[in-house]
Amino acid sequence: QVQLVESGGGVVQPGDSLRLSCAASGDTLRNYASGWFRRAPGKERVFVAAISWSGGVTYYEDSVRGRFSVSRDDPKNTAYLQMTNLEPEDTAVYFCAVVKAFHRHCSGYDCYGDSDGYDYWGEGTQVTVSS
Repeated sequence: QVQLVESGGGVVQPGDSLRLSCAASGDTLRNYASGWFRRAPGKERVFVAAISWSGGVTYYEDSVRGRFSVSRDDPKNTAYLQMTNLEPEDTAVYFCAVVKAFHRHCSGYDCYGDSDGYDYWGEGTQVTVSS
């Protein structure tokens, strides 16, 4: 099965940028939709962003749209979450997750944003935004 490892988290100040990486092994991400989720302290895990298996469609939660950008580098078999203008509210453990293309019988924003639709998960990377 595909294995996912997140990296790139750290401690930054408000307004800073970070790029999170999700390195995949065991299978090519070209065959998967890739999503990013986060869990803030004391909060539920929520959707952040996703990219379709083709790389042609992306989705963003409202609070990060315009600040975050999800992408995929096929030669490196890695998905990315570029985060800019970080805010304290972005502090969370960030997870990447993937699901094989067309495995779930749904489509659109609600589908990509549903954590239950993803089959494989990384263990997360901590992002802390504090002054």
